[in-house]
Formats: sequence, C-alpha cells, structure tokens
Amino acid sequence: MTERVAALPSGVTICFDTFGSPDDPTVLLVMGLGGPMGWWDEEFCRRLSARGFQVVRFDNRDTGRSTTFSDHHVGRSDVVRAYFRLAKGPYTLGDMAQDALGLLNHLGIAGAHLVGMAMGGMIAQTLAIAHPDRVLSLTSIMSTTGRRRVGWQQARILPRLLRTADPTRESYVAHSLRRRGTIGSPAFPTDEAIARARAEETYDRGWTSEGVTRQMMAVLTQPDRTKQLASLDVPATVIHGRADPLVHPSGGRATAAAIPGAELVSIAGLGHDLPVPLYDAFIDAIVHTAARATRP
Repeated sequence: MTERVAALPSGVTICFDTFGSPDDPTVLLVMGLGGPMGWWDEEFCRRLSARGFQVVRFDNRDTGRSTTFSDHHVGRSDVVRAYFRLAKGPYTLGDMAQDALGLLNHLGIAGAHLVGMAMGGMIAQTLAIAHPDRVLSLTSIMSTTGRRRVGWQQARILPRLLRTADPTRESYVAHSLRRRGTIGSPAFPTDEAIARARAEETYDRGWTSEGVTRQMMAVLTQPDRTKQLASLDVPATVIHGRADPLVHPSGGRATAAAIPGAELVSIAGLGHDLPVPLYDAFIDAIVHTAARATRP
C-alpha cells in the first residue's frame, strides 16, 4: 500500500491508495464527514480485495493529504446559517462527487462499484445520479437522501457534535474518544487502543476543524435526491444500524425506498461506525451487490 496523489483538472489534488490488482473490478470507497481514507481500515480493504476486487480509498477534499480549502474561513455561525439555507460553503457534495469521478478518470477506470459511508454515501448517490454510466453498483451505508424529514440526528448528541476540539493533537484525540462513546455501536464497542491509534493517525495526516466545518456545510446544503434516486438503474444495497444516533435509520429506509430494487440491510446494535466484528457482514453485502451487476 503506497499513497499516491491525483492532480485533477479542477485544481484539486486527491490523495489515494489501492489494494489488489487493477485487472480486477474496482470498488471505490468514499468516507464520511471528517474521515480520511484510513477510516476504511487496511484490514477491511485487504479482506474486500481478497474477494476479487481492486479497492481504491481516498481522502476527500479538506481531509487528510488532499487539497485543503484553507482560504475559505468558516465557523460555527456559518454552520447554523447553512442549516437554515442562509449560507453556502465553498463547495457542494456535487463538487465532492466530481472529485471521485476525477479520481476514476485519473486511474483510467470506466466503471466502479461505489461504496459510501454517511457523507460518503451522499457523495456516492450524487455521483450515481450525475454519471450513471460510470457506476456498476451502489452500496450506501448509514446515509440518507438529503430530505430533511428523514435521517435526522438525535437531539441529545447535537451539543456534543457541535463542540469542537482545540487545535492540538491531545485535544483532538480526547475529543474523538468522547465522540466514539456518543455515536459508536452499543453492541460492538471499538477497543480504545484502536480508536486512539486511528485518532492519532487522523490528526497527523492533516486534520483541521475548519475542514470538517466546510464539509458539514456541504452536507447541510445538499438537495433532496429522492426523485433523482428513483431514476437509478443499478444494483443497490443500503446498510443502516438500528442504533445509529447520527443518521436516524429513517434515512436508510428512505434511501432504499427511493432506489428501484434496492435491498435494505438493517443491523441491530450498530451505531454510526464500522466495527471490526462486522467487517465480513459489510463485505458480504458489497460483494453481493457487485455480483448482481454481473448477472445476465
């Protein structure tokens, strides 16, 4: 595994790496809010690759070692204004979907199986709508359609989510460990040593609170994709945890209902994370969805 950088025609640079053979079908993994590609754990990627895929993971813009939009300063008040549609961020989920498309172009990949988690699911849906010819299958995890009446956050966690960490490594790690307790899976708790190591890597690879805020503004100003999702003609699976406090399970149900023929996988005890004990369950769903694309 060697990190590489794709310089896109838009001027954005995207850091990525790959697992497996480029001769195999490609699975493009798209991570969620504030998450660098390392949140798709190497073990997860290797297990998925071993099922016969080239796996590509990448840092979204404003994450990790991809382009940071540091000239666009935003704060908590901008998030509030974006929630009420009174402000826009420097980019949209559509722009982030174009980054993913640009990466596929850079790698010479005509079509890929898209897998997106949370915000990554929103990006994957957006890409599938805009460029259906480039999408072989879609697996949307812990995500939603953009409709405000579904996929909401539990009110009890909002103050903790809006509380940002000080710009120090120690503060970020402590904040991440508290967040794990807020949105993690009650039935599949993540080992603290693993969570700490992931937080340290996230910070060291270029975390900034403003980067997360800019991504959040893109999420808050996204359109309702329900009608556009109904036009998709692609095998799709929607995975959602029944204990997800960050994106209510209604978001997953709405996504599955919107996409013709989509399958819904609802997992008891799963919150808003990717627990190691469920790696094989997620991978089985991705592989099953991809297989549906190759059946005559």
